[in-house]
Amino acid sequence: MSYNWQQSDWPNFRFDLGGMEEPLLSFSNHAGQVGGLLEGLPDELGTEAVLDLMITEAVRTSAIEGENLRRSDVMSSIRNRLGLNPVPEPVDSRLADGAGELMVAVRNSFREPLTEATLFSWHEMLLAKTPGLRVGAWRKGGDPMQVVSGRIDRPTVHFEAPPSAQVPSEMAGFIRWFNDTASGGPKAIPHAPVRSALAHLYFESIHPFEDGNGRIGRALSEKALSQGLDRPVVLSLSATIDAERNAYYDALKSAQRGNEVTEWLRWFVGVVVKAQQDAEAQVRFVLQKSKFFQRFESELNERQLKVLRRMFDAGPDGFTGGMNARKYVALTGTSKATATRDLQQLASFGALVPVGGGRSTRYELGGL
Repeated sequence: MSYNWQQSDWPNFRFDLGGMEEPLLSFSNHAGQVGGLLEGLPDELGTEAVLDLMITEAVRTSAIEGENLRRSDVMSSIRNRLGLNPVPEPVDSRLADGAGELMVAVRNSFREPLTEATLFSWHEMLLAKTPGLRVGAWRKGGDPMQVVSGRIDRPTVHFEAPPSAQVPSEMAGFIRWFNDTASGGPKAIPHAPVRSALAHLYFESIHPFEDGNGRIGRALSEKALSQGLDRPVVLSLSATIDAERNAYYDALKSAQRGNEVTEWLRWFVGVVVKAQQDAEAQVRFVLQKSKFFQRFESELNERQLKVLRRMFDAGPDGFTGGMNARKYVALTGTSKATATRDLQQLASFGALVPVGGGRSTRYELGGL
């Protein structure tokens, strides 16, 4: 089977943007809305909104690769590096600390040209001290770099990357392409989501590292979006990809069969738009949360505040299954009678809205 990098037109990607005008405009509009909302928020709330999306990105980009990081560890890592913790908090997980470090590095250096040293440093952030792994350097060795699934004795090969000996020259070409296609470059690509999609496909097709290629490839997509906006992009691309993980791998596999990549662009641009829409919803949610507590906090007891904060932690999609007396007891350690009374009082204030009736009554957030 022939892959994109084995073909004579590699890496001259061909595509048709016909019909993509609407999603590209939608991305610009939603990115502008997010920027405007953040400017209108108090500094503390704006930081909370951005921090939440950075944490989500770090957790979900790792989850795609099978690494399950604790959100609290990633939060501590990012807050430490942003100078938000007066006294740096300990981070128990090296992987979580590295993921947080990478998020901050990508955000802070988005305007800088891409270099080999940048990519090596990102790789070291993610995977430093991983036993048996070549870190902070291109992969080496004669064995083929393959993306496989299935039984270990009868694997299905989805993709095979260029031999290790070709990686230095391939990556030199990629880095040159990435910088040339940036805004103001000699081969500038005007639409940030298009450049982001191409950068991801190009990098993943070279697969230059022994491990961590997916996470760094998504970081490059974020860098491309930020450069196109001329400000750090506020979204979690990986959260959207993770929710459509099978479709992501199918789209990538199909795109790596040749260098006509229109369908890949359509799919990836759609993901970028959805991620930006979700980010806008998250920022609006932070604003609504602030207004909610300003309205109700003085009327609530500590149990009620604890439960409401836990419900808000679930984000714009809401607390799974709503709140009921059984969950309230589990969260607060109070009696069922007290839980029922507290919930009914919250409903009378308008802080919660009852749904259903009788024993099946559950409560959703109100006052939003």
